Amino acid sequence: MKVMMYMKNVLRQRLHLEPEHGWLNDPNGLCFFGGKYHVYFQYSPESAYGDGDKCWGHWQGSDLVHWEFTGTALRPDCPDDRSGVYSGCGFVKDSLLNLFYTGNVKEDGDHDYVTSGRGANVIRVTTPDGVNMSAKHTLLKNSDYPDFCSCHVRDPKVWEENGAYRMVLGARTLDDKGCVLFYRSDDLENWSYDYMMTVPDFGYMWECPDVIDLNGKRFLSISPQGLAHGAYEHQNVYSSGYFRYDDTLHDFEEWDYGFDFYAPQSFTAPDGRTILIGWMGIGDIPYSNPTAELGWQHCLTIPRELTLSQDGSIYQRPVREINSLKQIPVNFADGEKIVSQLPFYLASFAECERFSLVIEGILVMSLSDGVFTLKFTDENAGGGRTVRRVKLENFTGIEIIADMSSLEIYLSGGEKVMSTRFYPRETAAAITAHGISGSIYPLKEMEVR
Repeated sequence: MKVMMYMKNVLRQRLHLEPEHGWLNDPNGLCFFGGKYHVYFQYSPESAYGDGDKCWGHWQGSDLVHWEFTGTALRPDCPDDRSGVYSGCGFVKDSLLNLFYTGNVKEDGDHDYVTSGRGANVIRVTTPDGVNMSAKHTLLKNSDYPDFCSCHVRDPKVWEENGAYRMVLGARTLDDKGCVLFYRSDDLENWSYDYMMTVPDFGYMWECPDVIDLNGKRFLSISPQGLAHGAYEHQNVYSSGYFRYDDTLHDFEEWDYGFDFYAPQSFTAPDGRTILIGWMGIGDIPYSNPTAELGWQHCLTIPRELTLSQDGSIYQRPVREINSLKQIPVNFADGEKIVSQLPFYLASFAECERFSLVIEGILVMSLSDGVFTLKFTDENAGGGRTVRRVKLENFTGIEIIADMSSLEIYLSGGEKVMSTRFYPRETAAAITAHGISGSIYPLKEMEVR
């Protein structure tokens, strides 16, 4: 019992939203409404392994570092979502928060649940405060999707554009091609199919679509399944990234090159910033998370501000609110070993062509020949994670947010990002720098109640 309590203290995150118990996956319904940020998420409260009811949990907060967990917001309690409350979005209109989600239904019988046996229903509820929900109203069923679709259609994202409401849905065609379906409505109730977008040979299913506008440039974010894996791209079981989006989809770029990132969703903050949050996890992974044995599994990423770079790609940075948690920094020099309590923020903004940062006994982060490598040296500390790599055009600096059991690594001002879980046995980390110098800021924990 004492060992278990100690490990809970070591591994429990201080900067990332994670459940007290149960399983977390996709972020949902992200928005600012009624003076508060709202973060819903896929939630299996009864099991750290994702068994039992598939629900939505809910956090709310006046800023992005102080949060309150209000409990389970939506449960599968009607015929059209009886097999699970799956992913969706939030849309604010006329003093109400509209929540759209996929109601999953699995029929009994001899089905493959791809071409038969699964119902994918778009359901809408409204709430005046983010907590108290209206009755559920089913908007779309399988019969409302194009004939070329399989039973896999899900994850609505809604926005308003040119006086009309728009919705995207991720889908899998009958010939196993991923695509995004576009719908439109004049009243948020009655929706009609508009068109589809896809690209050849790019996976069998596109999940979690999201249309993002940055300074007049449009992007389509998706989480495709079934991509071929490479040495520097699509290294995980499933990927997440975005296309540049005009008349066609082109120039796909991954959101995150680490071990643990999937199903991101964006929203607009009241000051106009576009913010992205992802699931720091992936389904069907070949590695493990020891917190499951302690009663919970997975967390969300730190919210990330999105900006448009000069070349038209998206840069990601941790939200500026994290700066309020920084404490007095300690500088480190090339060749120096320094011990810091977790969590911490590490920064080095010097340009160089080769360096390494070693978290003693756990992992090595290094740059050589234009390739940044994240490599675990302790299989247990990585839960079976091994190595991930990303190519960089020019290295201009590194920022790391190290929580109790995760790392988020921002390279060259957020040009590339790598996220991973890691599982140390202590609450402090010894870091050795080679070929690089910088500063480490201890971080206060954010408030979650």
